[in-house]
Amino acid sequence: MKDLEVEADDLAKAWMAARPSADWLVAYDVHRCCGGGAICSVTVRGLSARDRRDDYARATLPGGIRVLVDGRAAKRMPASFGLTVRGRGPLKHLDLVLSGEQWGELLYS
Repeated sequence: MKDLEVEADDLAKAWMAARPSADWLVAYDVHRCCGGGAICSVTVRGLSARDRRDDYARATLPGGIRVLVDGRAAKRMPASFGLTVRGRGPLKHLDLVLSGEQWGELLYS
């Protein structure tokens, strides 16, 4: 699997520092709906015990923080991407920084 480059803005760095995790994961999930369509979702979260490290592409932030990317998403993502914090209050979360075309490629191709 290809190695990816990732940059985190100051908000993302502060978010990760406040929620220590050995590794961070860009998780990719596909759900089929009753009409046969696919609903894709992408989340950035701490690595859990259920996650198998072999299934992920790797990226490292300056400072040694590792980010793993689901292999299905890594095939569709640009070689370089960013992390930021989006949302308000309890909906605040880490998110990818991608252009509209890059989101389209990731979610709909």
